[in-house]
Amino acid sequence: MTTANARTVLTDRLVTLARFDSYAGAQRLVDQLSDAKFPVENIRIVGNGVRTVEDVTGRMSKGRAALYGAGTGAWIGLFVALLFLIFTIGPVWWGVLLTTVPLAALFGALAGFIGHWATGGHRDFSSVQSIQADEYEVQVDAGLHEEALRLAAQNAR
Repeated sequence: MTTANARTVLTDRLVTLARFDSYAGAQRLVDQLSDAKFPVENIRIVGNGVRTVEDVTGRMSKGRAALYGAGTGAWIGLFVALLFLIFTIGPVWWGVLLTTVPLAALFGALAGFIGHWATGGHRDFSSVQSIQADEYEVQVDAGLHEEALRLAAQNAR
């Protein structure tokens, strides 16, 4: 039986074990079952009433985009310098570090500036996007439902 077929068989036999208002509650239950050595590959967390939420974190200008790009570039430059550390001996590495970090920051700043400029002002804000649900169901294979209920009740004490 292939993995896809096994998943299809499992999907047809799932029953709800518990419902939660938050993902953290569902995750906590699955973690408790895992700690109790329950076969968690037979569990699914399902979000019902799913929606995307975008929290606006601030105004985005060309300067701010360049600053974010410079920060990202500097991190990449540091990573490259650390890779060079593996292959260099002595003080040569300091020269690599003092060259790659500023150059990568400069290229990152240019990329950030040009990227924001190219949008033509159609997105002048920064944001963080997430997916949220009204409720989360923990579902388990029907054949393991009783064992899961027993372990969940045991851990609730």
